[in-house]
Amino acid sequence: MGVKYFVDETFFETWSPEMAYVLGYLYADGSLEDASYLRGRYVRVTSIDRSSILQIRKLLHSKHTVVIRKKEKPSRNQYFLRIGSHKLYDSLLRLGLYPNKSLTIQLPYIAEEFFSHFVRGYFDGDGCVYLEFGKGKTRKKIIKRLSVIFTSGSKDFLEQLSVCLSKRLQEPCHKVYTNRSAYQLRFRTSISIRLFSLFYKDAPLHNYLRWKLKIF
Repeated sequence: MGVKYFVDETFFETWSPEMAYVLGYLYADGSLEDASYLRGRYVRVTSIDRSSILQIRKLLHSKHTVVIRKKEKPSRNQYFLRIGSHKLYDSLLRLGLYPNKSLTIQLPYIAEEFFSHFVRGYFDGDGCVYLEFGKGKTRKKIIKRLSVIFTSGSKDFLEQLSVCLSKRLQEPCHKVYTNRSAYQLRFRTSISIRLFSLFYKDAPLHNYLRWKLKIF
C-alpha cells in the first residue's frame, strides 16, 4: 500500500466561496481517474502554471507532491497534482464531474451566492483575459481592446455558461465559436469590464490567480 498523504476529504461536502472556486477550477483543468486495477480513485489537476496548482493544493489542505513534467521548452513544463481519495472522488461525482468529462461536461447548478466564485475558478483554469495593443494618434502604445475568453471541449457547457452570464449581466447570450479542437465563449471590452466586477468583487483574499487579476 502506498503512502497516504493528508487532504481535506470533506472539502466538497459544504458549499463555500473556496469550495465553489476549486470546483470551478476542476471543471476546467481537473479530472477524475477510476483506477480500479489499483483499487484507487484519484482527483487530478494539470497545468503549465505552477502557481495555480500550488493554490489548489493549499485550498484542499493537501500534502501531496506536485510533479513536474519537463518539456523541451521550460515555459511549457507541466505541473501535475494527483490526489488519491475515494471520498473526494465520490463528492465530485455528486457535483457533476466524472472521468473523461472534457467533451461532454455540463454546467452544474450553482446557488447564486457561489456562482461568481465558481466562474472565477473556471476562468483561472480555462479562461484568459486578452489585451490588444495599438498606436494612438501620438504614436504612443495604447490598449485598443480587452477581451475575456472561456475555452472548453464541451460546447454545451459554454452555451449554458453564456445563458447564466447573460442573465446576470442583462445582456443577450453570446455565441460559442469553434476554435481548432475546442470551443470558445468571448466577450468584448464593455462586458469584460463588467465581468471583472463579477469575478473579483466578493473574492476572498488570494482566492484567485494574481497574475490574471494584474492584467485586468
